[in-house]
Amino acid sequence: MAFDFLVPVSNKAIAHCELLPPQSLGKNIHKHTARKGLPVLANATFAILGVNESRNAFEKKPEQLDITGIRIQLYKLMMGNWSSTLVDLGDVVEGETVEDTYFVVKEIVAGLMEEKVIPIIIGATQDITYPTYRAFDGIVDMVNLVAVDSRFDFGADEELISSHSYMSKIITDKPNNLFNFSNIAYQSYFNAQEEIDLMERLFFDAYRLGDIAADITLAEPVLRNAHLVSVDARAIRASEVGLSSNFSPNGLTGREICAISRYAGISDNVSVFGIYEGENTSQSFQLIAQIIWYFMEGFNYRRKESPSTKNSDFIKFNVPTETEHLVFFKSHITERWWVEIPSILTSHTKTKSPALLPCTEQDYLDACDQNIPERWFKAYRKGFN
Repeated sequence: MAFDFLVPVSNKAIAHCELLPPQSLGKNIHKHTARKGLPVLANATFAILGVNESRNAFEKKPEQLDITGIRIQLYKLMMGNWSSTLVDLGDVVEGETVEDTYFVVKEIVAGLMEEKVIPIIIGATQDITYPTYRAFDGIVDMVNLVAVDSRFDFGADEELISSHSYMSKIITDKPNNLFNFSNIAYQSYFNAQEEIDLMERLFFDAYRLGDIAADITLAEPVLRNAHLVSVDARAIRASEVGLSSNFSPNGLTGREICAISRYAGISDNVSVFGIYEGENTSQSFQLIAQIIWYFMEGFNYRRKESPSTKNSDFIKFNVPTETEHLVFFKSHITERWWVEIPSILTSHTKTKSPALLPCTEQDYLDACDQNIPERWFKAYRKGFN
């Protein structure tokens, strides 16, 4: 069984917990230890999983990611007003081959999802996103993947899978379960024009760093439909993580990445959350720990909503345009918006009724001005291709 390959949480991290107050995460997480073995998964909400595999890094790592350092900073943080049960499964270390590591990660993540436990993965390199995506095989028919990344990570056609090319593998690999890919906070100068054009041709969504920085709420509807969220820490600006040479001076602030993480937690659909490419600095450890904390905080504010005309919690808006008749819904409770997409793939919706696409109030206002929202157009076209 894949869980047999897990390495217990280090004694250093466990010893650190002895000094923490009872309200801390470290005192409330059920840990995989050498003495007690794996914690019970029954009734668990989150499972923390370290993956120290970096052989497919685009730029070779001079040292392993210190996941213990991240754990110590995470354990220091205080529990929120949560009803969640947390477990720490320890780490997946490098297998004999990278493919061996991928297989173990895939099996563990799939096993956790089947137990209705959300894996929170702390990975050395972002190519680990690939086995977490493959873990959905047989569980979710069509997967929505959201990457918070300064790059699209398509790479060259002939390039082997790496932390800069894992998306090419996801798009081309069989079975092809990818329904939609969205990128949050890309930076144009890191992406070839051919990659930007490919995003357009495949009707994928991409939001520039400047747009996200100007209005962080743009990220919320993107994450609301996501099943898998992959965060590349290098999307964060260098000054936020200790001025590492591997990071860009431009990027998301600590506050912005934590807000995005919270939106991911609030999403009804996010089943796997991963953060990758961290650096071995105290500041980086603290920020990664806080990103994870905000994801768990968001989860505890999840509210399952299903817009319909029969539900008094929603108001329906009919917006006729010159070419289409758009139907919007707004929640009275959360003030979130949705728009109907007709004739979208029934394999994705499990029903022949129109699909509901998360959107923003600005999309509704644009439609009122006879401008069909771009997100509606892309989803509509995807349903016919």
